[in-house]
Amino acid sequence: MNFNYYMPSRLFFGKGEIEKLGTEKLPGKKALLVISAGGSMKKYGYLDKVTDLLKKNDTDYVLFDKILPNPIKSHVMEGAAVAKTQGCDFVIGLGGGSSIDSAKAIAVMATNEGDYWDYIGGGSGKGLPVPNKPLPIIAITTTAGTGTEADPWMVVTKEETGEKIGGGFDGTFPYFSIIDPDLMMSIPAHLTAYQGFDALFHSTEGYINKTANFMSDLFALASIELIGKYLPRAVRDGSDAEARAMVALANTLAGMVESTSGCTSEHSLEHALSGYHPKLPHGAGLIMISLEYNKLFADKVCPERFVAMAKALGKTDAVHPQDFVTALAELQKACGVDNLKMSDYGIKADEMQEIARHAKDTMGGLFEVDRYQLSHEEIVSILEKSYR
Repeated sequence: MNFNYYMPSRLFFGKGEIEKLGTEKLPGKKALLVISAGGSMKKYGYLDKVTDLLKKNDTDYVLFDKILPNPIKSHVMEGAAVAKTQGCDFVIGLGGGSSIDSAKAIAVMATNEGDYWDYIGGGSGKGLPVPNKPLPIIAITTTAGTGTEADPWMVVTKEETGEKIGGGFDGTFPYFSIIDPDLMMSIPAHLTAYQGFDALFHSTEGYINKTANFMSDLFALASIELIGKYLPRAVRDGSDAEARAMVALANTLAGMVESTSGCTSEHSLEHALSGYHPKLPHGAGLIMISLEYNKLFADKVCPERFVAMAKALGKTDAVHPQDFVTALAELQKACGVDNLKMSDYGIKADEMQEIARHAKDTMGGLFEVDRYQLSHEEIVSILEKSYR
């Protein structure tokens, strides 16, 4: 048994933990506070709460509020320029995965020269090493989807080419993260579902990945079980405090899976879809392709792992690998996301050959950690069978 385990982020998890921002030692005296271009952080009072706590902690801030649901490179570069000119010495990501991922990327470019894509491996990225340590990052998550509060990863799209690529290294682990379910009570039902399934697939992919190990398996199965039990409740009733807390915990565990194992080509396929069609929510794209993707893999590799995942999702009598696909379909139906259509987001049926190529070109590394190597024709088949 061999594995590496490094997860240096301090996590403050639980109801009311946002108050830690006002009392904990912060990594600097002036923050770049990164939020989305949408109005939810202001509407629900989360921005005011955070800024009041920063003031209580004798810390200044500059607001950067341009982040899109699928973050783009130009905003990373713009945010980094603001951080430099305003003398910010750390970055706070407040919101969902898009804001926190952007905060990480901005933290990298605030201390390094050139273009963000110089440091991206894959696609048109130059894959250069990052010479200077990023600014410290604080993650305050208001969603339960990406697990980015507990891993070093960040996903950004180069908008000119539609390349949506993940990256990250030891320096992009958050200095500390706050996971307070009270900040998640306002998430609409459909977004709760999309985000919950994103967390689920981080865990399932980490469990069937070549890089899976004893530590990641512990986190993955616990996360899968929590999502199977509590996500439908959180979708049905957003004010269900227990369900919100348990889905938040599942999400953080999924981030730990990402820190110890990693994603598979399922994420490459979705990144190609939403890279070309940025209005497609990441979690929704994953849901769309997940049944056909897992149906193929369940017939090819690690049957005992698919059975274990089916049992974790609540199908306690599971004996066949395909029982996981059945359990997954039942969970999608229970969360009201079983009829999502690619065509609703402008995706055309005749794009699948190009999307399959784009997935390999931009995030080919995830295909390499699959236990089964998909052919181009199989990738196209997954996409075509998923298309509606």
